[in-house]
Amino acid sequence: MIAPLIDPFARAITYLRVSVTDRCDFRCVYCMSEHMEFLPKKELLTLEELDRLCTTFVGLGVEKLRITGGEPLVRRGIMTFFQNMSRHLESGALKELTLTTNGSQLGKYAAELAACGVRRVNVSLDTLDAEKFAKITRWGRLPQVLAGIEAARAAGLKVKINTVALKGVNEDELFTLAEWCAAEGHDLTFIEVMPMGDMGEEDRLHQYWPLSDLRAQLATRYTLTELSDRTGGPARYVRLEETGQRIGFITPLTHNFCESCNRVRVTCTGDLFMCLGQEDRADLRSPLRATEDDVELRTAIRAAIARKPKGHDFDYSRQTVAGQMSRHMSHTGG
Repeated sequence: MIAPLIDPFARAITYLRVSVTDRCDFRCVYCMSEHMEFLPKKELLTLEELDRLCTTFVGLGVEKLRITGGEPLVRRGIMTFFQNMSRHLESGALKELTLTTNGSQLGKYAAELAACGVRRVNVSLDTLDAEKFAKITRWGRLPQVLAGIEAARAAGLKVKINTVALKGVNEDELFTLAEWCAAEGHDLTFIEVMPMGDMGEEDRLHQYWPLSDLRAQLATRYTLTELSDRTGGPARYVRLEETGQRIGFITPLTHNFCESCNRVRVTCTGDLFMCLGQEDRADLRSPLRATEDDVELRTAIRAAIARKPKGHDFDYSRQTVAGQMSRHMSHTGG
């Protein structure tokens, strides 16, 4: 038996998030600038390298694998990767294979994803207003995303909606979004905007809507019951008693959720980040390409996990974006 991955704070690392591309067919205002310079193709891990990397992590005890981007479904040949990863579901080594998507390509790929063993997907959706959607995403079309969500449901996939709380943008849709998700049978999670990458003209201090305020607004209409549910991620959940639905809150800025962190992220270039809110990284691409066996790769992974910090440093409290990360979220993976 190979020893599992345990960090310095006795947390078992069982959850891996892997970005397969930094490219996206949207340009969301809180994620990337409109005129992004994407990475050269030679710097990205090939699909074969991604397979080998993920397989190595599964061998070290990772049980949940989330594929992210950019938009993962715009990567050429990505369904081959999902098909290959399904072997770990069949063996029982991997308990869940899932992805986070903007929904634009779900109409094309939902049935194939279900055939590969994907059982649920997270869809990023910040508004149900078509004009506002176009403004937030710059390049996106709301009807295409809604059709993709419907295709996912038709394929038997459970859909969770992820909504970034944006002050002055979707505050007025709080109840609309909650009621729509209740009617459609989708879980809903609200996320505070994170200080990742240079957004140029977009000012995160003006975008920032604390979820403590959002939650207080929800409580004016609904009865909120705290839940102990955990899905392997950072969300804390409540149930709206009037609708029976589950609402999640991911609060990297107003609540430190690090004490139970069981996850790490690998970028599309093979950098392993032990914490989303820290700059420390480990190069896994070099050992991947240096030798065909996985001894060096496993050694590099274990050395990195030994440096996993206790928590992150995001902070807006002093009216500056303290702890801001220089890398874009699309590079690190959502």
